Amino acid sequence: MEFRIEHDTLGEIKVPADKHWGAQTQRSKQNFPIGNETMPQEVIRAFAILKKSTAKANHKLGLLEEKKAQAIAHAADLVLEGKLDEHFPLVVWQTGSGTQSNMNVNEVLAHVGNDWLKEQGSDLVLHPNDDVNKSQSSNDTYPTALHVSAVLKLEDTVLPAIEQIKATVKEKMEAFMDVVKIGRTHLQDATPLTLGQEISGWHRMLERSEMMVKESADHLKELAIGGTAVGTGLNAHPDFSKLVCEAISNETGKTFTSAPNKFHSLTSYDELVYAHGALKALAADMMKIANDVRWLASGPRCGIGEITIPSNEPGSSIMPGKVNPTQSEAVTMVVAQVMGNDATIGFAASQGNFELNVFKPVMAYNFLQSCQLLGDSMRSFDERCVRGIEPNHEQIEKNLNDSLMLVTALNPHIGYENAAKIAKTAYENNATLKETAVELGLLTEEQFDEYVVPKEMTQPK
Repeated sequence: MEFRIEHDTLGEIKVPADKHWGAQTQRSKQNFPIGNETMPQEVIRAFAILKKSTAKANHKLGLLEEKKAQAIAHAADLVLEGKLDEHFPLVVWQTGSGTQSNMNVNEVLAHVGNDWLKEQGSDLVLHPNDDVNKSQSSNDTYPTALHVSAVLKLEDTVLPAIEQIKATVKEKMEAFMDVVKIGRTHLQDATPLTLGQEISGWHRMLERSEMMVKESADHLKELAIGGTAVGTGLNAHPDFSKLVCEAISNETGKTFTSAPNKFHSLTSYDELVYAHGALKALAADMMKIANDVRWLASGPRCGIGEITIPSNEPGSSIMPGKVNPTQSEAVTMVVAQVMGNDATIGFAASQGNFELNVFKPVMAYNFLQSCQLLGDSMRSFDERCVRGIEPNHEQIEKNLNDSLMLVTALNPHIGYENAAKIAKTAYENNATLKETAVELGLLTEEQFDEYVVPKEMTQPK
């Protein structure tokens, strides 16, 4: 392998000749051989948006030559297009401020920008610190990139996935609104409802989670940029933060603003904890929906079996013909991961000391992973399971007629204790409710048929 010599304040170091990064990236690469989790590309792309925006702001303030600003923007655009992914090799398990990833971006943009300047016939030379990082510190750039990447991931990955599955669930809700079935509480038989009513609960869960995710994303749109090292804004123009936020807003099509208190935004991650709380609520809802689906589809002959779901793949290496609710299983495993991520983020966010929190990369990694996994799993669950849900009318009817809890309709007519006596006796004698009610002399057949109408039990009366 061929190398070139790069230098920083610690001296010289060899860097692979075909890589665009510099000395500080190389030192981090060598000093943190920990795990396989690299800095999320979403963070790198958010950094590119940020650096392009800071270059514009610095130029507008007369602090950076136009050609240098153009060079930084050119290199940033290549990052955004995914053409420089191989030049961002650093792992999550590095400095907790994210300084090394900030410098990784600075070095790559300077290197690529300098190549562009040469092509333009310019004698100008970009410096990763003095130019690309002008008016900035890792302490305000990393939280800014984190917030930008989080907003983009919530609004462009999670929310569209919720909208997609919510639309399917609404279709099923409306299609099955007249399919009367037995309800269940405590995993035991309860009073009737319709399959559409049951599914309407899923739909409302998704509606509420969607509202909470949207609301939580708004809190992340306040950015730390302009706080520099400790929140005072040292070495940054007073108008720098406002101009950068305007540029980021123009670049992303989303409205970002300067955080009013930079001392807060450098050390506190309550907005991220809050937003991931909305993701945890969504995950909890998805666990419930996925579990409902696999319980209702259990069988096909020896379970509940009230709905059927698509047969996507063989379910067993030993049992021929077995088909499992694998999409539900995938969703519930994602939920387990999201719950773990929430614990990590909550703990990491609690570790701010004085003017800085140094758990930034692990929070970024876990937050973005939760967004990706939830978005992907909801889409897959929708396309490969929910769209194919159909009622098993024969099994639904059987379970409905076998249920002892239809006796609840008799409460207003013969009282709770007499109704309970019918249910208990019918269970002990393996008889029907009607047979038992007549045998006990509490009702005639005609009265029973008049009072016990499952369809009428699905609404207030």
